[in-house]
Amino acid sequence: MPVSIAPLSNVTKRLTHLEILNMKPTLFSPLLTTKQAADYLSLTNPKTLEVWRCTKRYPLTYIKVGGLVRYRLTDLDAFIVGRTVTITDIAQV
Repeated sequence: MPVSIAPLSNVTKRLTHLEILNMKPTLFSPLLTTKQAADYLSLTNPKTLEVWRCTKRYPLTYIKVGGLVRYRLTDLDAFIVGRTVTITDIAQV
């Protein structure tokens, strides 16, 4: 018996910045677009993420789905934690 699958356009939903900030990170975090990820990281320009991907400037994990690039909320949180500078880090410089 064939299985009916809903079209992707009916399943996906554009998330607002507030919805993204209120998400609870899990292993199966929603996949964010480059713009949503840039908003979450408080970047003024989503192209910044494109440059980082191209130049491998930062170890920010992303997912390629065909020609699309997506980011997991948990990966963005891990990136933020990894970029955190403490007072003792500053004193050693």
